[in-house]
Amino acid sequence: MESVLLCRLDAVPDGGACVASTGHSGDVVVVRRGQRAWAYINRCPHFSVCLDYEPGDVLTYDQQVLMCAHHSALFRFEDGQCIEGPCAGAALTSVPVQIVDGEIRCWSP
Repeated sequence: MESVLLCRLDAVPDGGACVASTGHSGDVVVVRRGQRAWAYINRCPHFSVCLDYEPGDVLTYDQQVLMCAHHSALFRFEDGQCIEGPCAGAALTSVPVQIVDGEIRCWSP
């Protein structure tokens, strides 16, 4: 099985997020803290809308949580768990990633 390049680690601001395409399976939101990265399907569990209000413009708060632009729900970077907002207790759908030679890659989103 081939991996899909989402983006380079240094393309995601430390404590920030970006939207990346998997090519065939839709978009994912990639979040980064230091040398670690996580990815989630770009879909809020509250109303099944994209997390970005403008395409590719994803909000983070205090470099710790991802924010849904539509409902202000807050999701932890590490596990996608909603800690505040209308879908508290729900979680984003995780996409397993690996960092290989400075590139963030996934296999099956």
